[in-house]
Amino acid sequence: MIFSRRSLVNATFLSACFSRVSAFGVVPKKHLSVSVPFVANKAMTNLGVKRSITSTALCATMEGSNTSGIQLVPGRPTWQQTMLPIADPKKSIPFYTDIMGMTVIDTLDFPQWNFMLFFLTTLPEGETYDLTPGTQEAHDYMWSIEGTALELTYNYGTEEESFKGYHPGNEDKDGFGHVAFNTDDVYEACAKLEEKGVTFKKKPDEGRMKGLAFAYDPDGVKDPEKSIAFYEALGMKLVFGKKFDGFSLYYLASPSDEDVDLSSMSDEEKIEALGKRFGPVLELTHNHGTENDDDFKHYNGNEEGRQGFGHIGFLVDDVYEACDSIREMGYGFKKEPDGGSMKGLAFAWDPDGYAIEIIKRGGIDFGDKKVEK
Repeated sequence: MIFSRRSLVNATFLSACFSRVSAFGVVPKKHLSVSVPFVANKAMTNLGVKRSITSTALCATMEGSNTSGIQLVPGRPTWQQTMLPIADPKKSIPFYTDIMGMTVIDTLDFPQWNFMLFFLTTLPEGETYDLTPGTQEAHDYMWSIEGTALELTYNYGTEEESFKGYHPGNEDKDGFGHVAFNTDDVYEACAKLEEKGVTFKKKPDEGRMKGLAFAYDPDGVKDPEKSIAFYEALGMKLVFGKKFDGFSLYYLASPSDEDVDLSSMSDEEKIEALGKRFGPVLELTHNHGTENDDDFKHYNGNEEGRQGFGHIGFLVDDVYEACDSIREMGYGFKKEPDGGSMKGLAFAWDPDGYAIEIIKRGGIDFGDKKVEK
C-alpha cells in the first residue's frame, strides 16, 4: 500500500496489515505504503498506496475496552520484524531495494535446511550502511536494531516454474492485509513504479478512495479487546482508532524517543503526527460482529495451500522469561523456546492465531552459514 505523508525515492517501510492485522513502517521524509497480500500468481504481491489517512472518528482508546492492569511481558519487548515468504530473491530483493528504497542489512543462510532469510529496512535520510550482510557484525546489528525490519524468507527451489506461488491473503476470511510505505506524493510515486514495470491492483484515482493505491510486488482481527490487550502486553501502545460503518481500524506502536502525547490532539493532529513518525505502526482491522460469531476464524497465512504471510517478531532480553509470561495468556505456542532444531527462540499464537516470534535481543547462534569479510 502506498500513501502520502503530507516520493517514491526515499520511501519508508511503514506498515503491514492483518484482518486483519497491519504493520506500518515509514519512509524517511517520504512514506510509501505497501500492501502485501500475496497473489497466487508466482512472485506477485499486493502493494497499496495511500494519499492521506481518511478523516473519520479517531479514538485514543477503544470504546468499551478494559486494558488497565495488563501484565507487561518482561524483557523490554519491542517489535522487530514482519516476515513474508518470497519465491525468487533475484526478483524480490531488487524490487524492495532498487524500487522501494530499502537496504539489505543482513542475511541468514541455512543450506542444511534449504532456506535463506533476507532482512531489509528503510534507513533514515542521509544514513548509509557499511556492514556486510551475513557477517557476525551484521547479525549483531540486526538483532539489536531499534527499528523494524522486513524479513523475506526464501525456500530453495521456489523460483522454479513448478512452484505455484504464495497466497495473497486477501480473499474470503484471509488474515494478512499488506505492508505499507509512506510517500510525499502518491501520484509521483505511482508514476515511477509504473515506469519500472510495476502493475497495480488499484491506481490512485480508481475506486471510491482517491489518492491511495495498491501495487503488486514481484511475488483479521476477530475481537479487538483481546487483540489490543495482547499487543499492549508486548509493550505496544494504542495510538488511535478509526471507526467506519462495518469495520474499525486500530493503530499500535512500540514506544520510541519520537513519541508525542496524543491525548489532547484533534483527529487531524493525530493523523499528522502518525504521518511524521519514522517508526512502524501495527494496524489491526476489526470487522464488526466477528467477535460474536463462534465459528468465525481468519486464516493466518500459514495453512497448507494458503501460505503467504509469515509472522511478526519481537525482541526481548530473555526469551524464556517472556514466554513464561505469554503462556499465562492462554493462546498457546506454535514452537516453545526449546522445541525444534533452533533452541532459544519461540513462536507464540496471538488471539487470532497469527504467529508471533520471540527472539533474544542481541541474537543467538542460529547455526547459519556466515559470510566471511
